[in-house]
Formats: sequence, C-alpha cells, structure tokens
Amino acid sequence: MRYLIILLIGIMIMPMNLIGQNEDLELFIQSYAEEHQFNGTILVQKDTAVIYYQSFGIADRRFDVPVTDRTVFKVASITKAFTAVLILQLYDEGRLDLEKTIKTYLPRFSYEAGNRVTIHQLLNHTSGMRQIDTISSVDNAYKYGLGFLQKPYTSGQLFHLFEGDSLVNEPGEKWEYNNYEYIVLGKIIEKLYGKPYEEVLNEKILKPLGMFNSGLLKQKKIIKNLASTYFTGTESDVLVNDMPVYIENWYAAGAMYSSAKDLLKFSNALFGLKLISESALDMMLTPELNEYGYGVWIRGREKHRIMERYGRIMGANAVWMQFIDKNVTIIILSNTNLTDLGEFGLAIEKKLKTPDSKK
Repeated sequence: MRYLIILLIGIMIMPMNLIGQNEDLELFIQSYAEEHQFNGTILVQKDTAVIYYQSFGIADRRFDVPVTDRTVFKVASITKAFTAVLILQLYDEGRLDLEKTIKTYLPRFSYEAGNRVTIHQLLNHTSGMRQIDTISSVDNAYKYGLGFLQKPYTSGQLFHLFEGDSLVNEPGEKWEYNNYEYIVLGKIIEKLYGKPYEEVLNEKILKPLGMFNSGLLKQKKIIKNLASTYFTGTESDVLVNDMPVYIENWYAAGAMYSSAKDLLKFSNALFGLKLISESALDMMLTPELNEYGYGVWIRGREKHRIMERYGRIMGANAVWMQFIDKNVTIIILSNTNLTDLGEFGLAIEKKLKTPDSKK
C-alpha cells in the first residue's frame, strides 16, 4: 500500500504551475539533445500525467528514417528487470524460495555453482560465477566476450555453455555484473512454468499490460519500426553499424525490445503493485552491494531514493529511472552511444523543480 499511497498523495498536490514547467522543460531538453547529439525518445511522467514525450534524430541512417513516437528500441539489460519480476512472481506464488540454490530448481546443474549459489545471489549479482562478457585469454575468445554471440544458441545450449565454469569468488561476498546469472534465472523460469521464457514473458507481463510493442529480439525476426543501432569506438566519434551478433543470445539478460510508452506501462504496473506484492517489491528495491537490488540499482536514501536501470549493448542505449519519493518516471531510449543517458535523466529531473529537487 505504501507505493499506492505515495502515488495518490502526489496527484493531490500536483503544482498549479505545471504548464510553465512544461515549457521550460521542453526548451531545456531540446537544447540538451542538440548539444549532446541525442537520438531517440524521451518520456517523463509526474504523478499520473505524462508531461513530456518527444522523439529526436534518425532511426535508420541508410534511408534517413526519423525517430518517431512509433519507433521501438533495443533495451538491452532493462530485460533484467523483467526477469527479476518473473522470478518474484514465482516467489509470491510460493513456487520458489530465494534462499534455495540453483540445483533446487535445475537438478541437472551438478557443478560447483549449482550447489552453492542461491537465487538471491543470482538476482543481485553476487554469485561469484565467472563473468562471461570478459575475455581472459586468446584461447577462450571463442566462448567469452563476443565469442558466444557469433552463432545462434537455444536457451538450453547457452545455459550449458557456461555451467561448468568454476566459481571465481565466494558467493555473496563480492558484486560483479554478470549476464550469465540472468541466463540461469531465465532457465529457472522456463523449468518452473514448463514453457519458453518468451512465452512466459508474454503471458505474465506483456499481454496483461497491453505492451504490444515489446518482446524478444531474434536475428531472423523482423521487428516493425525497430531502430537500427550505431556506436562509436574509443578512438573515434564516428558512428558505425553495431557489430553483427545473435542478439537472442542475451536472452533473459538483455534480448528485449520495447517503446517508451510500453516501458511506462511496466513501470506504473510495478510500482502500482499490479505485478508483484509489496513485500516482493521491497526486496527488489533493497540495495545491497554496489547499491544493487534485484535487477535494478537503488541510489540515495530516505526521501531521495532513485531506482535506475540501464541498458547498453553497443549502440543500444536506454535508461529507466524512477524517482520513488517524488513520483517521477523518466524513460530515455536511444539507438546510439553518443549521449550519457544517466546524466541526461538526472538533469531532466532537476529541471522539473519538484518539491525535493534543488532549485
């Protein structure tokens, strides 16, 4: 109830000068977007009102197709928030214990991590499992880094590719971002529901919320209105096409696409307690090591809490921010890495001049 009450109070005290603020906000965002070469869509909600929704730049540079409100984007690791919610739904249903180990739900996981790593540790990146996105030697380049993205895998093949890796840290003692942890969580979801992750995602979240412009990316699937992605290397500011990869291999860790409006539906449903219980949401938003909860970061304390979820894969660049105690949601989706979206989001919130913001 606490999150619902915060929303209702926010509606009652909505400032009367909102129109003037909107004009200031539009001018600020327009100027910032031009200065920082922003391409993409920005959506800002205060309480229950969308006070800003605008798109900028080019969605496909080959044909000079502009970004519009119908454009959808690769949202990369924002997928992890959806996976965390699916796990917490299982928790709410009494079908999953967060303190049980991987092997409890995937009995064939007979390696070290299966017996020692808990679901809780997978969710908050403290499993101690090997980081699959880092190449430690030429010999393992085929498997780690971009190596495992160079040919298509089923979710089962992807899971088995890394399951035999030894732990590199004691579970629960160190935070390290690791996509494999969310691949394992995806397989647990599949096991407990007896359905593919994509099907569960659609049935439990996307369809009930009317998120018809969201789903999982696949190399062979043509997604209508999907923005092409472009990135710059470390030694150049020239945009190039993303490197060819099988994006479905990011699976439950980062293979989703969505639109700003769809992500707002997800955000409102999550904080409106339409997807998980209040106790489950509290767990999701409880920061532990590196200020990370379940699939999201939680910065600040008391009346200045910010939930942040970033998604970055080459040119795919996204951020979803929930200023929890100010009833402000900011979603920024981009198809280039030219703009620091975290800085952009914080600058937008500061410009809103909410009661607790700095003037």
